[in-house]
Amino acid sequence: MRIGDLAHRAGTTTRALRYYESRGLLTAGRDGNGYRDYGEDDLRVLRQIKVLQDLGFDLEDTRPFVECLRAGHPAGDACPASLDVYRRKLAELDRCIAELQDVRNALRRQLGRAEAEAEAEAEARGSDDALPTTAPALPPLCELSSFGRSAAPVPVPVPTQQEF
Repeated sequence: MRIGDLAHRAGTTTRALRYYESRGLLTAGRDGNGYRDYGEDDLRVLRQIKVLQDLGFDLEDTRPFVECLRAGHPAGDACPASLDVYRRKLAELDRCIAELQDVRNALRRQLGRAEAEAEAEAEARGSDDALPTTAPALPPLCELSSFGRSAAPVPVPVPTQQEF
């Protein structure tokens, strides 16, 4: 099949296919006219790459899976090198989760301190100004659907006191 047909079936662009080819992840044969010629195995490779990228894998992280498929295995994760990548990615996730838990705990401490100070200040003034029991919803620090697209969580602007 030609490059445009493969791109359409794989749900990607011809430019992406050429890039994968330049990175050695996709290999095209040539037909009599010199056009790139791809087979069903190439479609399997592209689907494997897409699944992994959707999970947040960098393109280079997909290489062991592609090589496993190219070696004739029925699945890209049937080889030891692919399993090593899975293990490494799980370790990265564990580190990210731990960092986010640390941030959450620090935020909880800050909130507790700030609420106690505000309450003490209100009592000292003899004010009945109660603190709001719920704060407005803030945008998430990170989204699961975007995991892996960048190495660090997306920074979120911190609302000012006036925004509460």
